[in-house]
Amino acid sequence: MSEYLKYRLSEIFPGAMIWLTLVAAIVCSFVIPFWVVCFIIVYDFFWLLRVINFSIHILVTYFKYRKTVKTDWFERVKMLPRFTEIWHLIFLPTYKENIAVIGNTLNALLKSYYPKNKFIIVLAGEERDAENFLKISAEIQEKYKDKFGHLIISFHPKNLPNEIPGKGSNLNYAGHYVKEKIDQWGIPYENIIVSSFDIDTCVHPQYFSYLTYAFLNHRQPTRVSYQPMAFYNNNMWDAPALVRVSAFGTTFWLMMELGRPERLITFSSHSMSFRALVDVDFWQKDIVTEDSRIFFQCLLRYHGDYSVEPLYLPVSMDTPIAKSQFGSLVALYKQQRRWAWGIEHFPYLIKNFTKDKLVPLKKRIKFLWNSWEGMFSWAMAPILIFLLGQLPLRFTSWGKQPEIIFQNAPYILQYLMTMAMAGAVLSAILSVLLLPPRPQKIHFWKYIIMFFQWILVPVTFVIFGSIPAIDAQTRLMLGKYLGFNVTEKLRK
Repeated sequence: MSEYLKYRLSEIFPGAMIWLTLVAAIVCSFVIPFWVVCFIIVYDFFWLLRVINFSIHILVTYFKYRKTVKTDWFERVKMLPRFTEIWHLIFLPTYKENIAVIGNTLNALLKSYYPKNKFIIVLAGEERDAENFLKISAEIQEKYKDKFGHLIISFHPKNLPNEIPGKGSNLNYAGHYVKEKIDQWGIPYENIIVSSFDIDTCVHPQYFSYLTYAFLNHRQPTRVSYQPMAFYNNNMWDAPALVRVSAFGTTFWLMMELGRPERLITFSSHSMSFRALVDVDFWQKDIVTEDSRIFFQCLLRYHGDYSVEPLYLPVSMDTPIAKSQFGSLVALYKQQRRWAWGIEHFPYLIKNFTKDKLVPLKKRIKFLWNSWEGMFSWAMAPILIFLLGQLPLRFTSWGKQPEIIFQNAPYILQYLMTMAMAGAVLSAILSVLLLPPRPQKIHFWKYIIMFFQWILVPVTFVIFGSIPAIDAQTRLMLGKYLGFNVTEKLRK
């Protein structure tokens, strides 16, 4: 069998499993409804256990966050011997963003408690957006040229070979461009911490102090990435309810993952050593999900000796907001589909784990399982729980089935779902606690809406969870590869 065919089969597998499950669930609901009902009860109970596990890890992460945010990390880090040697290289790739978004990000960096003369800021623009970017970059240089140690403008040419337009190819070009300057300056790679941020990322004032402290105290600082908490709340007060629930859902998912660092991979804005970045030849330029692929590149480069360390401080980003409510929902769907395109890691891992036997078998199995099962559950769990679970009860004659099961199944399922809703209540409480300060233009009663908006969870889980995930995996199965979609960002 050719390498191409093996790779295509591994691309087909996730989508095929999705559609096989959907068809089997519908057919079996009519052919063997009793066993389907038993399966759904067991599956709902399994998800109740997952909700309990989810809630425990979120609470652990939340209390670690509350403790971390109260610590003066700059006072701690400046006592370490190598503190003055460390530089922070911050990549800010941009495409069609306006000056307000970029300015907010740079102003947040200026509020950092860390010495700004140790910041190397890279504003990475695209030739595809030449007119807008050249105008904005000139304004940025004029306003911020003396604010940081270095301010570099990179300009990614369009239509370069072996790449797709997107954040990964932009970062790859900017990385090679900046490496030449770092070599000229003579800064050791081991003394540079790289942060790859979305352009709307606003860091906590203590982020770089905390990051440097973690870096200098790690036994292998060049063999680890650093993942902060992701709060999608820069414009939370202006977002539609469905967008807010989905955004908080992403935040809580990452909070849960931070509580389980053994399975953590990088997502969205994160940090790592420049040494590791150079060793893997920077971000892959022909994929969509470069933010998590860079972790797998390092994992393979070091034969499994690479990990992610959680940082219990937030970086804040935008929720998808367009000029209309419908436009915002379309932008949210496309964002979720792009994130669900992370399934492209599954065939990549199969191909490379097959070749690299130096990666421990347990670690290979773990990441393959997490890569597939996580995406499968993302696509199927809400549909199985909220929709298909009712099918055998509604369209099958009870007289031919074990009566006690069919009579009690609706009550059992309702009881399990009611218990599982404790997770939504916890999410509602935490979402209010994690909200940014309320703007004066927003009435106080909107706090109540922010709490009760969580009744929309079933809708968001299906429409902005299952469907975009099925969409992404089906596209991969059919070889209809997804390009990089930039989420629209609008500030009111």
